[in-house]
Amino acid sequence: MLVEARTSRGLLQADLADKLQRTQSFVSKYERGERRLDFPEFITIADALGVDVTAFIEEYRTRIVRTHPMI
Repeated sequence: MLVEARTSRGLLQADLADKLQRTQSFVSKYERGERRLDFPEFITIADALGVDVTAFIEEYRTRIVRTHPMI
């Protein structure tokens, strides 16, 4: 969903990395699932993307229930 948020805003990984003052590989690794984000990192990324955290979490929960009904 973070990839969707980034691409829907027309940002490349490098663009987001610049906003975060991190490397492009940092963005690449969490987008590919090679690295997990801690909550403060998630909030920082959401802010950089202009994502409403509450709405994001609600959508995430909806998608999880749809794909994994036992969770």
